[in-house]
Amino acid sequence: MSTALQLTTDEFDRMVEKGSFDHLVGKIELIRGELRRMNPAGPVHDDCISYLLAWSVRSTDPALIQVTVQTALRLEELRSRPEPGLMWVRAARYRRQHPTPSDVKLAMGVADSSLQADLVEKSELYAEAGICEYWVIDTRGQCVHVFRNLRAGLYQDRSIVKPGELLRPLAPCTVPLDLQDLFVAD
Repeated sequence: MSTALQLTTDEFDRMVEKGSFDHLVGKIELIRGELRRMNPAGPVHDDCISYLLAWSVRSTDPALIQVTVQTALRLEELRSRPEPGLMWVRAARYRRQHPTPSDVKLAMGVADSSLQADLVEKSELYAEAGICEYWVIDTRGQCVHVFRNLRAGLYQDRSIVKPGELLRPLAPCTVPLDLQDLFVAD
């Protein structure tokens, strides 16, 4: 009989600091105490991240919101250190610790091969942590799954937005996301 090694976020952080994962291809996340190896990003994923970053920066007030790319999110109680594709967080410096759920205005995951995990496991994790809004950008399905209206650790509203529609986050935003432009074909 074997059991999985369960890590705390502090143990995980020490392993990262010591370079324990430097030899691995792809990134490692800590989810509910377990190490998860993530697939390396492909060009579609990277293009989507670049597009969302540019849109986020031009759509937000830097005095209120800082846009981060693949930055760790500190979920101590849930023994997790996920790295959403992008986050809109409270404008601040995060040199001493990663953003916490109270800092996050919007978390976005870009799903190419990870759609099921992002829609189920990550949405449950973010809801339990208290992240007010979570989007899953589905590159294959060319749509955005929107999770909102957090109550009792669960997202009450889940919708799907498709090309031809505009999407505005709950956080202050000057320019809505144009899904037709996001998913434009080559």
